[in-house]
Amino acid sequence: MSDLQALANRVAAKLMARGETIAIAESSSGGLISAALLAVPGASKYFLGGGVIYTQKAREALLAITAAEMADMRASSEPYAHLLAGRVREKFSANWGLSETGAAGPTGNRYGDAAGHVCFGVSGPKNFARTLETGAKDRAANMDAFARAALGLLDEALG
Repeated sequence: MSDLQALANRVAAKLMARGETIAIAESSSGGLISAALLAVPGASKYFLGGGVIYTQKAREALLAITAAEMADMRASSEPYAHLLAGRVREKFSANWGLSETGAAGPTGNRYGDAAGHVCFGVSGPKNFARTLETGAKDRAANMDAFARAALGLLDEALG
């Protein structure tokens, strides 16, 4: 079993045991976080939904985050990750919101972040944001690393 799926299984077990729910807003992981959680039997008990928020259009259409809310903030930052996690949690009326936003590679993003830069947000009974720099340019490897790190943070938040 892959590390990603093992983490998803552990997170899913905790959510189900607690009767809690999750909603996901991911970007450069491309849906891997959601896919891993949905691969666990019984996912309908805890997984409410989410989306790949890869563009401004997706941010506006799926999470109703306005240009005014983004005025003093940039994507691929901890404040933005915190906003995404809180908004997806709110939109789905979930106990937990989890977000990921970064630059998978092979080049950096338009904000000056290098490939392998990613920020995560957790919203729920515990709220925090974190940044990870993998230092790698391999897009697929970064996507996997981002998904594993996001689920690891959620696992940590769940205790």
